[in-house]
Amino acid sequence: MTAIGLVLDCAGPEVLAEFWAAALGYTRIGAAGQYVLLLPAEPGPPKLLLQQVPESKAVKNRMHLDIETLDIDAEAARLEALGARRLAADAHAEHGTRWHLRADPEGNEFCVCDAGAGGAS
Repeated sequence: MTAIGLVLDCAGPEVLAEFWAAALGYTRIGAAGQYVLLLPAEPGPPKLLLQQVPESKAVKNRMHLDIETLDIDAEAARLEALGARRLAADAHAEHGTRWHLRADPEGNEFCVCDAGAGGAS
């Protein structure tokens, strides 16, 4: 069996762990040096490792997370209450999918999308 884990470079893994644990419903397992590990409640979704790096984010992420949900407007609002920032005023729509573009507290981009399910507007 092959599995994947996601690693997110950041300046403050402890602070981002609070945001991403609440955003994804993950549990903070522990920290070791420059790393903080988050795991999903159920097996299947990838683990998320937050890794402290010395350089700051300078350009758009080459890879980002999509948080998939039917009610993208409500989920985007919930994530903003946790500390996410809007990167676009309105939802995007393309090929039967709607999504909101957001950034975590350090500016890492992610989308809140309906994955083509025609989510609530």
